[in-house]
Amino acid sequence: MFTGLSAFPVTPLSDSGVDSGRLSRIVERLVGAGVDSIGALGSTGSYPYLSTAERAQAARAVVSAAGDVPVIIGVGALTLSGVLRNVDAAQAAGASGLLVSVMTYQPLTDEEVVGFFEDVAARSSVPICVYDNPGTTHVTFTDSMHERIAALPQVRSIKLPGAPVPAFTDRLGVLRQAVPDDVTMGVSGDAFAGDALLGGADVWYSVIGGTLPESAVALTRAAQRGDRAEADAIAAPLAPLWELFARYGSYRVAAHLAVLLGMADTVPVRRPVRPLADAAIAELQALLPRFTAVR
Repeated sequence: MFTGLSAFPVTPLSDSGVDSGRLSRIVERLVGAGVDSIGALGSTGSYPYLSTAERAQAARAVVSAAGDVPVIIGVGALTLSGVLRNVDAAQAAGASGLLVSVMTYQPLTDEEVVGFFEDVAARSSVPICVYDNPGTTHVTFTDSMHERIAALPQVRSIKLPGAPVPAFTDRLGVLRQAVPDDVTMGVSGDAFAGDALLGGADVWYSVIGGTLPESAVALTRAAQRGDRAEADAIAAPLAPLWELFARYGSYRVAAHLAVLLGMADTVPVRRPVRPLADAAIAELQALLPRFTAVR
């Protein structure tokens, strides 16, 4: 579950809430493409913008459609009580694992962050992936915090923010020495995924895995084989897409990409987040032939 490619789909929305039918069809496509796990209700899946009931509905739809493919459900919320409600709903839906983010408005101390994970781990009956993403959660993990959190029995993976080589591989090496051997190290930030996997990351927690799973699977397998030339060749057509991620945010771009690919009827973002402007949509649409060739 915490190795290879973990694909993070969007959560299609309708006037009445989560569009379970479309979400199920997206998941079926991911399964058919051969992803190693599915990360539902991550940042790409709009988790902070959905109600507890909507998140439970989405979790049930994904687990039902995924079959034997493990499903990791995001449970992050602003309060511990909210997170624990999401933990209960995800486990009731049949989640194989939990993606746990600590997000905050007020700055948190190291002890508050570690204590949060202790409380979540005590409630969880399935393995946990720690979501380290200071850009969206406003929580920065030190290596010593990771060491303490990774010692919790339920923690089995760390989702690290992507960074260029050698910064990412240097941090990877430090953390490998600090955390238990059975805790895998993953990368998010799709633009850095190939180099990270080639440099020793165990898993790619992927935005494009949820919309362009064939490309993401191919890149992951090439990197797992240590074939840099093939990995670079697969990544090259995707580079303009990742440039759009950097300019407009992967959440907005992935949401529009889902519409262009027929995965959603309406752009699955909620205010105050606004859809892309027409000029940005045109840029994205112009790129479609480049990175859908392997579909």
